Amino acid sequence: MKKYLLSLLCCLSSMVSFAQTDNYTSVKKAEIKFDQTTYDFGRFPEANPEQTCKFYFTNTGNDLLVIHQAVASCGCTVPKYSKEPIRPGERGSITVTYNGRGKQPGVFKKTITLRTNAKTEMVRIFIMGEMEVD
Repeated sequence: MKKYLLSLLCCLSSMVSFAQTDNYTSVKKAEIKFDQTTYDFGRFPEANPEQTCKFYFTNTGNDLLVIHQAVASCGCTVPKYSKEPIRPGERGSITVTYNGRGKQPGVFKKTITLRTNAKTEMVRIFIMGEMEVD
């Protein structure tokens, strides 16, 4: 009788363990994947200090992707993004404008930090370039 109960207990515990593992793997989570994470403006003249680019990304997860916040490392860099959730498999974009007006000419590299509901909650993208003296 003890062997029968022990076998039954082992069988039940393995079933519970398997059920918990199965539920864990089916958790819904968004994932953000960028086509590129760095954009290089190259050289541009001081007379044309505003430069704009777009970063494209895809939600490769299985839940809605929401960008909560996009913060640039400098006030001269402004990110704009859609507040609407991105469905699994769909693409979105972030527009980044660099304004070098009043800045010293030269090489720059700026960071934009994104906070999302994705598996990797914080993602960084970068812009760089060189503003030349006219």
